[in-house]
Amino acid sequence: MIEVQYDEGEISSITIKGERLDSDDGELWFLPKGLVAGLKVSELPFLDNMMFSPLDRHFARFIAQTFGEDRKEALLAAALASWSASEGNICFDLKTLAGMLPAGRKGDVSLFPAPDEWLMILKQSPAVGVPGDFKPLILDDRGRLYLYRYWEYEKKLADFISEKAKSQDGAGRAADEDNLPLFKEKLNLFFPADAGGGLNRQKLAAAISLLKGFSVISGSPGTGKTTAATRIIALLLELSPHGKLSIALTAPTGKAAARLREAVKKTKETLPCSEAVKAAIPEKATTIHRLLQSEPHSPYFRHNEENPLHADVVIVDEASMVDLPLMAKLVQAMPRAAKLILLGDKDQLTSVEAGAVMGDICGFASPDVFSQDFIRRMEILTGDNLKGILLSGGSGMSDCVVQLKKNYRFGEKSGIGQVSAAVNRGDAQAAISLLNSGDFDDVRWCEPRYDRLLPFLKDRVVAGLRDYSRALVAGDPEEVFALFDSFRILCALRHGPFGVYAINAIVEQLLKEEGIISPGRRWYPGRPVMITKNDYRQRLFNGDVGIILHDPKGGDEMSAFFRDASGVVRKISPLRLPEHETVYAVTVHKSQGSEFDRVLLILPDRDAPVLTRELIYTGITRARNFVEIWSREEIFREAVSRRVRRASGLGDALWGAGGEG
Repeated sequence: MIEVQYDEGEISSITIKGERLDSDDGELWFLPKGLVAGLKVSELPFLDNMMFSPLDRHFARFIAQTFGEDRKEALLAAALASWSASEGNICFDLKTLAGMLPAGRKGDVSLFPAPDEWLMILKQSPAVGVPGDFKPLILDDRGRLYLYRYWEYEKKLADFISEKAKSQDGAGRAADEDNLPLFKEKLNLFFPADAGGGLNRQKLAAAISLLKGFSVISGSPGTGKTTAATRIIALLLELSPHGKLSIALTAPTGKAAARLREAVKKTKETLPCSEAVKAAIPEKATTIHRLLQSEPHSPYFRHNEENPLHADVVIVDEASMVDLPLMAKLVQAMPRAAKLILLGDKDQLTSVEAGAVMGDICGFASPDVFSQDFIRRMEILTGDNLKGILLSGGSGMSDCVVQLKKNYRFGEKSGIGQVSAAVNRGDAQAAISLLNSGDFDDVRWCEPRYDRLLPFLKDRVVAGLRDYSRALVAGDPEEVFALFDSFRILCALRHGPFGVYAINAIVEQLLKEEGIISPGRRWYPGRPVMITKNDYRQRLFNGDVGIILHDPKGGDEMSAFFRDASGVVRKISPLRLPEHETVYAVTVHKSQGSEFDRVLLILPDRDAPVLTRELIYTGITRARNFVEIWSREEIFREAVSRRVRRASGLGDALWGAGGEG
């Protein structure tokens, strides 16, 4: 008997003859529609002593049973394709197998045939097709093996972006030479020249968004991505022939959507435009799942190719967090004439699920390199001589991507800015020197003594949550939320003595000893909780954070208060909460889309594959005002030297093999 459970529109678990395969065991939604019911079990003992999960082995058995495939090489490739997806890859590259096996994972490489021999066997397999076929496995001409659904997602996203990159779109007006003077007038209105001179990259981003149906604005925190996006919205409204546009603001998480909403609301009040235009700028932002309208317990959304969104412009913030399947479903639901604008930091951690869409899109882009025609149009739009500033030789994709560089939050004297930049370029020694220099008030390094963990945490936690504890007495949810976000502990791991489970337990005990909380029962005032499983009925989603407080309007009973993407605080009985966990500390992955005044970043006492340059960079840049890093120097160095690598064909599909521009 086979039972399938869905979550967020995708398969979350499969139970086969009583054996439950959760999403942690491997990627569960790779199968072509209709094939789940065909899963059968047979024995393939040669797979048992490798790194494969039960799901990987079941997929290989399915290939053996359904297609009569009995060659070990083909069945091994099937298991590897499933395993690779669970590791966050879009495909499995037969030519780079050795580089894909992570440290500490078992794998008998003697079983792997030579790439050419392997390719020949797979081309003969009845379970393997070429791009365009409907087979469980797809093998492209560069030796990349896909699970069918990933190949389909990648293809549809690549086709959408490529078509938009070639288009010349002027927000409802033809982007021809006759309209460029009008565009110039409005562009200079919303993006005046910088006082210090030089290239105004926000204006460049606006020009790209104006002239193209697809654009990407990348930049580190503080470079003004959402400010630029709000001004771009006003610019598009000004240029719309009817003065009206349907604009959707969205982000991958509720927290990120709330921050986008707040940023747009704050920025639009300062714009040099009419009140009518300001009123037309939307303040509502929602998660992508809510925008597309998830169908509970189903892998589908209400908005799709047959039922597209009613939107002229879709703006996605924190795009680096969006996985390939979700991005593909978003573009499929967009009207053909709609614009898509992605905002994000290409150097942050990639999505938790499969793919690195933002990295693939920006991966081959060279800063300041554009096509000659685009540079000519930019000179007309700005009135500036851009020769020697913008370089020609780019492609259509080059004209869609801009990297913001000027940081309005972290100046030259900011330790956070300098340390994060050193980490981003892989210079661990420079980062450590900056942290230890004593020249900055906003960064601190702590070489840990693990026998001193408790007093170390006590000092930081009591100081970080002192105002939060005082706010609990008054019980104003808005103030409590604001003060709770003033300090957060970030961990690299979930498990182990320095993972979130252990640190949360320690923090809770320390706060109890200090009298800050009174956890005599499960639901005590001030307990922060993070939802870990979607509940569509309660409108609570994975990653949503709530706080338990006394409810004066509910007989002073305990209620869980949540702040949604629209900024509204709502309450729910704790007994009705879906799966959740206490969250004084959170993983760096879960912190994406959030910012805190002060951050304590705790790394484990030994190396782990999850420790990467992107993780360290993301953790540091969650801090607005201060970050302290607790780590052994050798662990920090190893992490900064390691980059996230995810196999994908999206970059090649967009830029051509090896890249352009």
